[in-house]
Amino acid sequence: MALRERDAKIIQRETLIARRDAELIYKTAKIDHLTQVIAKLQHLSFGARSERFDPAQQALFDAALQADLVAAQTELLSLSAAQASSDASPDRAQPKRRPLPAELLRVEERIEPESCVCGSCGGDLHCIGEEVSEKLDIKPIEFSVRRTVRPKMACRACDTILTTPTLPAIIERGIAAPGLLAHVLISKYADHIPLNRLIGMLLRSGVELPISTLSEWVDACGVALQLLVDALRAELNRSGVLHADETPVQMLAPGNGKTKTAFLFAYRRGEMGEKPIIVFDFATNRSGANARRFLEHYGGALVVDDYAGYKRLFQTTPMREVACWAHARRNFFELHKANQSTIAAEALTRIGGLYDVERESKDLDTQARYAHRQQHAAPKAEALFDWLTRLRPTVNTGAASAKAIDNLLRRKAAFTAYLDDGSFPIDNNPVENAIRPIAIGRKNWLFAGSEQAGHRAANIMTLIQTAKANGHDPHAYLRDVLTRLPTQKNNRIGELLPHTWKPAS
Repeated sequence: MALRERDAKIIQRETLIARRDAELIYKTAKIDHLTQVIAKLQHLSFGARSERFDPAQQALFDAALQADLVAAQTELLSLSAAQASSDASPDRAQPKRRPLPAELLRVEERIEPESCVCGSCGGDLHCIGEEVSEKLDIKPIEFSVRRTVRPKMACRACDTILTTPTLPAIIERGIAAPGLLAHVLISKYADHIPLNRLIGMLLRSGVELPISTLSEWVDACGVALQLLVDALRAELNRSGVLHADETPVQMLAPGNGKTKTAFLFAYRRGEMGEKPIIVFDFATNRSGANARRFLEHYGGALVVDDYAGYKRLFQTTPMREVACWAHARRNFFELHKANQSTIAAEALTRIGGLYDVERESKDLDTQARYAHRQQHAAPKAEALFDWLTRLRPTVNTGAASAKAIDNLLRRKAAFTAYLDDGSFPIDNNPVENAIRPIAIGRKNWLFAGSEQAGHRAANIMTLIQTAKANGHDPHAYLRDVLTRLPTQKNNRIGELLPHTWKPAS
C-alpha cells in the first residue's frame, strides 16, 4: 500500500515538474517575443529608420560642423586679416570648391579702377588680364505673363472674318500656363508643400490665387495624365518581373467629416538593367482583390513581402513569387538589436554573403550575373537553409527567432527564385524607395479628399516618381508634357512617357 502511494506521488510530482517545464518554456518564449516587440517599438519611436546609420543623417552632422568651422574661420579672418595675409604659407592646402554649373545665367558686374595712373610712379596703367570670382545668387519665384496674339483677318469681298484658332490646352480658358501647372504639381507631390502653404509663397511673389483654383488645376491635370498612366501600366504588364508594395494614406470619409485608412499600391518594373517604371494605384482598402485587379493581365514574376493579399495570385495564376531578402534580413536584425542573439548574428552574416555576391555582379549583364550567382550565391543560399533546418528543432516554437527561421524555411522556393534568372532582383528595396516620399508627403497634405481625388493624385505621383527614377528634372518633364499632351497623336503617346521622353526641340 505504501509502495503504491509512493509511486502515485512520484507520478504526480513528475506531472507537476513536466507542467512547470512546459510553462517555463512558454514563458521564456513569450518573454523573448515581448522583448523583441518592445525593442522594435522603441526603435520605431526613438531610433533611426534604417538598419544602419543613415549617410544622409551623417551629412547633416557634417554640414553643421562645417558651418561652425566656416563661421569661426570668418571671424578669425575679420579680426586679423593683415596678419593672416602676411603669415600665410604658400604651401598650405586650400579646400577645393566645386565650380558653379556652366548652364546657369551669368550676370556680370565689373569693378573698374578709380584711376588709370600708377600710384607709385605716375605712369599709365594697362590691362593685362582679369581676376574673376563667382558667387551663387537666387531670385524668388518670378512670374511672367504669356500673351498669345491672334490676328483677325477680314475679307472685304464677302465680309468674312477669320481668326487663327487657339491651340488646345489642359485647362481651356484658364490662366495657368503649363509651367505654372507643373510648378503646382511638383510643389505638392514632389516637394510635399500643401496648397494653402503654396498660396502664401506665391503671394510673396505678387500673385494671389485662391486654394479652390489650385485644387481645380491639380484635379484637371490628374485627369488629363490618366492616358499616360494607362500606357505605363500596359508597359508594366509586358515586364518579366515586377516589384509590389503598399503604404497607407488617409482619405476623407464623406458625410461624417472624418478620415479612414486607404492604401496606395506601388508597382515597379523589376528587371535589372531596364529603365524604371513606377505606377501607383489608389485603393480604399488593403484587400488582395486590389492587387488581383491591377495585375489581372500580368503573368511574370512578382517580388513581394509575405503579405497574404498576394498569396492568391500565386495560387490561381501563372505568376511566380520572388521573396524579398531585405525583409528576411530585417527580422533577424530586429532580433539581434533586441537581445544580441547569436542565432541572428550568424543569420545576418550568412545573408550578408548573398549581398556581397550581388555587389560583385551588379555591373554584369543578365547571363553573366546568372552564372556568377550560380557559382557563388547558390552554394551560400543552400548552406544557409541547411543550417536553419538543423537549427530549427533546437529553438522554442514560440520564440521570435523561431518565427524568423520559419519565414525563411516556409518560403524557401520564393527566396531562392532570384537565383534562376539574372534579371531578377534580390529584394524589394527599389519599390520601397519609390513609396518612401509618400510617407513624407502624407504628413503635409494629410489626406485625399475622395476616392477619385486619390486616383488623380496617384496619376501625378506616378509620372513624377518615374521621371525622377529615370534622371529627369520633374518640372521640365511635366511642363513639356502638359504643353504637348493636348495635341499629341494617340499613336505617338509613348514619346511622352517618362522612360522614353526627350524634350521637344
